Amino acid sequence: MTFLCEDDRLFQVEVSESRAREVSQPAGRDKTFRPYDQHQNFLLPPSLDDWLPTEHTARFLSETVDCALDLSLIYDSYTNATGAPPFDPAMMAKLLLYGYSIGVTSSREIERRCATDVAFRWLAANAAPDYRSISRFRRRHLGALEDLFTQVLVLCERAGLVGLGRVALDGTKVRAAASRHKAMSYDRMGKRAEELRGEVRALLEEAEATDAKEDEEFGDRRGDELPAHLATKQARLAAILAAKEALEVEAREKAAREAEKKALAKGASSKEAKRAGEEATKTATVNPRSQRNFTDPDARIMKTADGSFHYCFNAQTIVDEHAQVILSTTLTQDATDVHQLTAMIQATTEQLTRAGVTESPRVFLADAGYCSAENIDATANGPCDVLIATGRQQHGERITDSPRGRIPTNATSRERMARRLRTKSGRADYARRKAIVEPVFGQMKTRQHAGQFRLRGLEGAQGEWTLHALCHNLRKLANVSSSGVLVTA
Repeated sequence: MTFLCEDDRLFQVEVSESRAREVSQPAGRDKTFRPYDQHQNFLLPPSLDDWLPTEHTARFLSETVDCALDLSLIYDSYTNATGAPPFDPAMMAKLLLYGYSIGVTSSREIERRCATDVAFRWLAANAAPDYRSISRFRRRHLGALEDLFTQVLVLCERAGLVGLGRVALDGTKVRAAASRHKAMSYDRMGKRAEELRGEVRALLEEAEATDAKEDEEFGDRRGDELPAHLATKQARLAAILAAKEALEVEAREKAAREAEKKALAKGASSKEAKRAGEEATKTATVNPRSQRNFTDPDARIMKTADGSFHYCFNAQTIVDEHAQVILSTTLTQDATDVHQLTAMIQATTEQLTRAGVTESPRVFLADAGYCSAENIDATANGPCDVLIATGRQQHGERITDSPRGRIPTNATSRERMARRLRTKSGRADYARRKAIVEPVFGQMKTRQHAGQFRLRGLEGAQGEWTLHALCHNLRKLANVSSSGVLVTA
């Protein structure tokens, strides 16, 4: 240690580290403690493997990726190109899966954890992937996540976590990576586009009047480069016009669908219905209050559970009752659930087939948001039993007993479904719907921070939601891994 005397003469006094600690301790301390030395050297190199507990979740996840998951789709996408070799895909997959399992979804935060968190550092084998590599890996391999989801579903089925008794369908709103303040209504788009056209026209006229002066100022450059403010205004104008056109196309498509549906309901042929749809597109108009977000144009404004409106996607999920394993899931831009029932039942059947499961769920449970005459009729004669609530039950409301006698011949499909729900078996089955699916959304949004996406666009958000569902099933599998039920592929 170096000290400075009053006469500006320097001298050095060597003090051992142990003596320095004794001096820094309060006077009068005469107690004995265990040795503590942050600067102590190791006689042998330390091992990260000794620092991670034996039953840690990161160990289970690492073993699952190494022994039970097939990453060939990811490995096959790489070529032997020149330059620095990429990080091992198995390591990157482990970091993403473990990060999303514990709610660390930021690529920058994962990079920091690889230096400060023992579990992340152990998974990375003391490597230091930067956040750009992590983010690019996640975006590049979104298509492989669906295959990984199926593989994990197979492991859950082999572990006895899939009962295929009661399964429940529900949707939840997940906020997009977009702000409400970065949106504009269709009516405002037209007005703002005219304003920007005028501003751009004035700036161009001013630029043309000063061409000679700019040539002298720019020297060897062409002199016709757009000023920064003009380029920005033109880019904003192009973005507004693109969003305006997208709303117009959406309005025409919606008008065509509704016209074809009405024509078919009246008994028209398919050609006549298509012709009616084409005529409807000519007179279709856009609601002036329709909005489009410039940050994520694929997101839609939706009402969330807290009663406010945000740009979101609607995550449709079917969950098995036995261990709350997710059987299938998808992301839609539709704020309502009514159009998703038959598609989700079909998706679940296909997902179970890909997983090698030949059985079908005993009963599908859906709340009143999926109730429509079309859905009830479409699932009435299907291979699976489907129970759909015909109305929202009030808090504390007692469901009346099923009426006795035969079902009236003139009863509508909604009335027949309501009668089934009041039977003893119907009440027992539907009473479990809320306890099956809604806790899954709570676990994912609380534990995995799945309430808001980081990737933009429908494709990116779909891949990220699949990643969350995959990690949810992995956590369910980890709960029983200690009993040795994990079966390798």
